[in-house]
Formats: sequence, C-alpha cells, structure tokens
Amino acid sequence: MGAQETEDNGPQLESKDPEAVDHIECSSVPKGASSPAVETRLYQKRWMIVLLFSSYSLTNAYQWIQYGIISNIMMKFYNVEAFAIDWLSMIFMLAYIPFIFPVTWLLDKKGLRVMALLANALNCAGTWIKVASANPNLFWVTMLGQFASSLGQVFILGMPSRLASEWFGADEVSTACSIGVFGNQMGIAIGFLIPPILVPNVDDMDELAHHIRIMFYISAGVATVIFVLVIIVFQERPEIPPSQAQAQARNIPPEDYSYMASILRLLRNKPFMLLVVSYGLNVGCFYAVSTLLNRMIIEQYPGEEVNAGRIGLTIVIAGMVGSLICGLWLDKTKTYKQTTLGIYLLSLIGMLVYAVTLNLGHLWLVFIMAGLLGFFMTGYLPLGFEFAVELTYPESEGTSSGLLNCSAQIFGIIFTIAQGKIIDKWGTLAGNIFLCIFLLIGSVMTGFIKSDLRRQKANLQTEVQTASVSTFVCVTQSQRWDLHIPLGRECVRCRPDSAL
Repeated sequence: MGAQETEDNGPQLESKDPEAVDHIECSSVPKGASSPAVETRLYQKRWMIVLLFSSYSLTNAYQWIQYGIISNIMMKFYNVEAFAIDWLSMIFMLAYIPFIFPVTWLLDKKGLRVMALLANALNCAGTWIKVASANPNLFWVTMLGQFASSLGQVFILGMPSRLASEWFGADEVSTACSIGVFGNQMGIAIGFLIPPILVPNVDDMDELAHHIRIMFYISAGVATVIFVLVIIVFQERPEIPPSQAQAQARNIPPEDYSYMASILRLLRNKPFMLLVVSYGLNVGCFYAVSTLLNRMIIEQYPGEEVNAGRIGLTIVIAGMVGSLICGLWLDKTKTYKQTTLGIYLLSLIGMLVYAVTLNLGHLWLVFIMAGLLGFFMTGYLPLGFEFAVELTYPESEGTSSGLLNCSAQIFGIIFTIAQGKIIDKWGTLAGNIFLCIFLLIGSVMTGFIKSDLRRQKANLQTEVQTASVSTFVCVTQSQRWDLHIPLGRECVRCRPDSAL
C-alpha cells in the first residue's frame, strides 16, 4: 500500500528542510517502556473491506427472513404448517449453536480472509440450491438450501468487532463495528420488503412457483457477484496495525494462546457473562418479533402481507439509524455501560408501546411504534459487540462475539417457539407481553455489569508511556541542539554546543 493511500498516525521522524528559518520540528520516539508505542497506520482500504463485509452479510441476512415475511404464502405453496415455515428461519439460529465454537477456533488459526471465503461459499451454495426448490413437492430441498446458508451465517455474525479491531483506529472501532452490523440489518430490511413484492398471494400454483423462482434467482445472482469480489479484494489485515491495542494483541506469541483457556477465562469473567445473558435476551426478542411478524400483522390486519413487510422494513431501517448513531456516540464518549443500559431500557419501553398499540386497528400507528421499537432494539446490536470487546480485551473478538451470538440464537429459538404458541392460544398482545418480561430482566442484569473497559485502558496506558518517556530532536538554522530525555515530569534543558 503506497503512502498516498494511508493515513499515518504513528510516530515518525521527518527530514528537515535546510532552507527553513526558525522552524522547529519535533518527533516523539519511545524509549524502553515496558509496552512501547509502535507505529500505527490507517489504510484507506479499510473502508472497502468493511463495506464488502457488509455486502455479503446483507445477502445472508436477507435469506434468513425471506420465508417468514410471506409465511402464509409459503404454507400454501409447500402445503406445510406454520411451524415448518418458522423452522426455515429458526434453522439459522439452531445451526449457529454447535458450529460457533469450531468456527471461532478456525478464525483464531486462519484469520478473516478464510472466514470470508467460507462464508461466501456456503452462502452462495445455499442460494443456488434454493433455485431448484421452487416446486410444491420440494420443501426438503428449500430447507437444505437454508441449512447451507445458515452455516455461512456462523462465519459472519461474530466478525464485525474482529474486523473493526484489525483495520480501524481506536477512535473508529465502534463506528466500524456499526457499519459491519449495518449490512446485516440492511439484509433483514430487504428481506422484509422484497419477498412480498416479488411473490404475490395468488392461487395458481404454477404462477406462484414462477414468482418464487424469480426471487431465488435474484438472490443467487447477487450472492455470486459478491463471492467473486471477496475472492479478488478481501484482505486478511493491514501490514501495520491501526492502534496500540491491536499492536499489543499482535505481539502475543501464538504458543502463549490457548483457545480453550480463552473460553474458560471468558466464562469466569462475571461482567461479560452478565452481558452474554442480557444480550441474548434482547436480540432473542428481536429474532422472535422478526420471525413471527407476518403472523402478528395478518392476524390483526388480514390481507396486509405487503404492509407486514413494510413494517418489518421500518423496524430495521430505524434500527440501522440507531446503530450508526450509537456507534458514533461510543467513539466520542466511551460511555459503554451507560449507553448500553439506556438503549436497553428504551427497547423495553418500545416493546411495551408496540404491544399495546398493535391491536388498536390503526396501521399508521403500528408503523410509528415499530420504527420506535426498531431504533432501540436493533440499535442495541453493535453496542453489545463493542462492550464485550472492552470487557474481555485482549481475548479474541471473534470468541467474545461468538458467545454473544450463541446466547442470542438460543433465546431466539426459545422465544420464537414460545411466542408462537402463546399467539396461537391467547393472541398477539399476550405474546408480546411475554417478550417484555424478559426485556425487563435483561435491563436489570445490564445494570449490574461492572464497566471494566480494558481495551480503553490499554490504549490510554500506551499513550501515557509515550508522553512520559520520549526523545525530542530539534533543529534550527542557527544552532544545533542536543538530544534531551525527560526525567519523570521534568526535562533536562536543551543546550547549544557552545555551552558544553
């Protein structure tokens, strides 16, 4: 990477212009600290990498929800019960649980590029398998395609925080993580919007198969193009680390790292384990609401399949705005616990208001309340990732994110099945109040998390060491000055040669 393509924020010693008069140039060079500052650099390519990651995360998340939002149509086409269609979404949650541990181990051993290639290979294979399933007798084939895509998701969900740490500076990681999550949310948004438009509720099975096949071909084509781009463009990590914390993490010898020991340390980390459970409760509620949204809307507003998709779109678009705002806020303030707790409480309030207003008969009100719910509930996703990295540094970001997502998948399956049964027996209000109870529990748990920001401490410690132990080189036209070294808080004075 050429110099013109980078932003260098590390210590340098630049050459001086001999014609410059009375110009003094000073450069800091660390000397003998226990954790010395090293050169760091931000590459322009980092934005291309995170946007490419967001793109393939988008195509995978789209597949998760593309059946659920038209569940009544898919039930009719494949002649199966609602619970079977729910499993086309829940397979993404179920596949994640047993495979996340070998995948995070592989991430630590092989790195981001191998993860990206495997994710896209499985995702692309799943889309093409589903192209062959546009037949009423081939429900098992469409389930096989979903399973392949769900395996691809295991290589995607925990990557935003790892990618942000590998490529972005200390003041950008939360924003970069939000952009990574942004792609997943955008995929869910498109999954809510496009299927009801591409697949109308018609009675002719041949016409319906034609519409479903078109939907599958579009997703397969997009996934294939992105796979090719990943092969050509996606890079493991920059040559020079972007932050002091990342430089220190790179200096840990491979023989000193044990994956199982890392897992055990995380499981003994009480603040992190509280976050794991509270994160799972919040995101599990979001998964349940997303999976069952079509059933909830159709029960209250029959024939509104397209508007059900638009309501889902509203939830996710509002959440993307919330994610970006929260990421920018964290980079500016570093108030991880306060922001996480505040957003959690507002998610609870949003869910309560959504539950109460859903059955009032005013569709416009549902849109507004769904947007409020999405802004906070979906906006919580990157907060959890970044708070986890802070609480667990210098453990692998992929491992901590993997445990968060594993918790979310477990609660997502439980909540989706339980809420579906409650809706069938007692209606949508009871089902949504059921979720509110667990959001309240998660809010209380978040309040008990001790805010131990280890990554911030590592960056701050290095900055303090660099400021207190350094060498300054000063040059002017008329005099040559000696090197001088700070002693504690005071410095030996610079002296010209004539004074020696």
